[in-house]
Amino acid sequence: MNASEFRRRGKEMVDYMANYMEGIEGRQVYPDVEPGYLRPLIPAAAPQEPDTFEDIINDVEKIIMPGVTHWHSPYFFAYFPTASSYPAMLADMLCGAIGCIGFSWAASPACTELETVMMDWLGKMLELPKAFLNEKAGEGGGVIQMVATLGTTTCCSFDNLLEVGPIWLITDYRHWQIPLGRRFRSLKMWFVFRMYGVKGLQAYIRKGSNKVNEALLQRINSAKKIHLVPCHLRDKFVLRFAICSRTVESAHVQRAWEHIKELAADVLRAERE
Repeated sequence: MNASEFRRRGKEMVDYMANYMEGIEGRQVYPDVEPGYLRPLIPAAAPQEPDTFEDIINDVEKIIMPGVTHWHSPYFFAYFPTASSYPAMLADMLCGAIGCIGFSWAASPACTELETVMMDWLGKMLELPKAFLNEKAGEGGGVIQMVATLGTTTCCSFDNLLEVGPIWLITDYRHWQIPLGRRFRSLKMWFVFRMYGVKGLQAYIRKGSNKVNEALLQRINSAKKIHLVPCHLRDKFVLRFAICSRTVESAHVQRAWEHIKELAADVLRAERE
């Protein structure tokens, strides 16, 4: 593949990716496959002659997609969010083109230095104490792969930050383990932060708890199957679900939850349209 064909196929791939993202709601979020499904569907050895790009894309739909768990699906509530976006995908493409491995500063200075700056940008957005930052008098540090675990995924219990924080801060940077596979991931943060801006990211995050929640509450109370009231926590519009009647059973809560989910899906679908 030369540069000319790469330009043409790259545009086709971007179209494929955009179509995938736009139509992901229509795909089944979890695949109907069993372990070992893939091997019988592909040749036992690599082809002697090149396959066409069209054949490869067709096989992606026929062979790969049936075995994909769609993490970007609006029906995916497992594990944790992937936090990917169109700017991040563009940065991933550039990351692949540069192809550096940041196992030391000399291996690619921009890779190391952009990562430290992006960690500071993120720390400031989260309003972390200055001690957590890399810049100036800060004693902080860290890389994109190295994060403090504040809470468990399963039960949402939290570490004692008053005890963990000082230990994290005094960790000697010389003991960090920099994996050889560390790519230029900070480009993704740089693209996302710049193309959305702090205000854009804040608006996107708040959108879920204000405008969408207001629309959801209106639908819930208009349907009159259940009744909820809202409250405001600082600048966030929150729906309250309180167990009130002494006759409530788990079946009532489950039916209410199914009803809320159904109406919430309608609201989100209307938002995307």
